[in-house]
Amino acid sequence: MGQVCQPQYGQPAIGFPQQEASVPAEHLAHHAEPRQVYLAVVSDCFTKQVVGYAMADHIRTELVMQAMMMAHKRKAFIPGITIFHSDRGCQYTSTELKVAAKVYGLRLSLGRTGTYYDNAWAESWNGTLKNERVNRTEYPTRKHAQIDITQYIELRCNQIRLHSALGYRTPNEAETEWHQQNTAA
Repeated sequence: MGQVCQPQYGQPAIGFPQQEASVPAEHLAHHAEPRQVYLAVVSDCFTKQVVGYAMADHIRTELVMQAMMMAHKRKAFIPGITIFHSDRGCQYTSTELKVAAKVYGLRLSLGRTGTYYDNAWAESWNGTLKNERVNRTEYPTRKHAQIDITQYIELRCNQIRLHSALGYRTPNEAETEWHQQNTAA
């Protein structure tokens, strides 16, 4: 099953924020010592907000679960409605992740085998992070990489970076606008 979110702002497949999360896990910060820094990100496909993330020196299921827990604390999932989309990596198909998804009431969605288009939006986000930040920065330690990437996510991605798919708004502006338009008077 592929992603459900529509590319056009204001025309979501489901209708409001926090109903589809996409989760890439990516090897980053190749300049850091020790070299491995992996990042798992949970993004709201409607607002393009990064709502959860975790970094570690591994790409195991617990990394994805940490990002999922952060996302749930920040934006409660809607049980039975929120879709958690990922590729078919073993960290996403594990029993532990399936149990956690059930606890949160998430509907799991996996990209089709051999079809990278299903997760293109998440992969695009990873490419943007690498192009705008990681590949331009020398990290002397893993801790430096984690601090810098956290600042990029928290201070730039959600608050400053404009998205053409959102009508050249930031993710935070898109969410605020949606809530203003859909709050009962």
